[in-house]
Amino acid sequence: MPDPISVPAGPLVDVPWFAAHAGDPRVRIVDCRWYLGGRRGADEYARGHIPGAVHLDVDADLSGPAQAGPGRHPLPDAAAFAGVLARVGVGPETLVVGYDDAGGAIAARLWWLLRYFGHGGGRVLDGGLGAWTAAGHPLSTEVTAIAPAPVLELASGGAPVVDRAAVDRLRRDPAAVILDARARERYEGQSEPVDARPGHIPGARSAPFAENLRAPGGAFRERAELERRYRDLGALEATAVVCYCGSGVTACHDLLALAALGREDAILYEGSWSDWARDAALPAATGPEP
Repeated sequence: MPDPISVPAGPLVDVPWFAAHAGDPRVRIVDCRWYLGGRRGADEYARGHIPGAVHLDVDADLSGPAQAGPGRHPLPDAAAFAGVLARVGVGPETLVVGYDDAGGAIAARLWWLLRYFGHGGGRVLDGGLGAWTAAGHPLSTEVTAIAPAPVLELASGGAPVVDRAAVDRLRRDPAAVILDARARERYEGQSEPVDARPGHIPGARSAPFAENLRAPGGAFRERAELERRYRDLGALEATAVVCYCGSGVTACHDLLALAALGREDAILYEGSWSDWARDAALPAATGPEP
């Protein structure tokens, strides 16, 4: 039996670690590139990806049908996600490393789903595609052929989720903190490219996922900086922390950052703003203040 893979603690792995383990059949690298409009992640994958990577799409693989749940990207059910993992050769002991070109904003969704469905073997490549190429590593245009794995028996509940009724209660709880991972202009209601109304959930604090990064699309900030950021947001002492974004995808980046700081009980609002905004009975706030 081979020795267990030595994996750094926490949800992130760096390029040197991944380059040293890229050829290990127990490691599966997943290209998670996806874009809100226009470009297609599958097209970018075809133009060049980390050698050995497979591509998974947010809409087709990392979400359920839009009409099947709250918001634009409801969670897939256990059977559907198990089928996705089997298709790309993920077994119970496989270490799954996701990457993108957005500082982990999309790959964090895969990491979170693996937790939610009880797999637990997910990591995000810190700095993603940019860090890989900056270190001098090549890209490939070959489509990776992967032998399917037996379908895993997955069950939901490995990470906490709330619906809008729970968020409506928690936003009134002074001991709870709700974080909005969208860009500040969307939080403030200056622009709203896709959802029913501009603004944010009243009481929510602006916590753009991009501010977890050293530079746009880059690596995560040092732990001390992240800790300072989330302490200032009140998220490290709160009795409950809920993260949301437009549709439950980039909120996972804030959840990942919190998990890296040891706050693994932070909660995803599945439907996020796309769910909240479509209910006209629920209030919306605009401007820079919660």
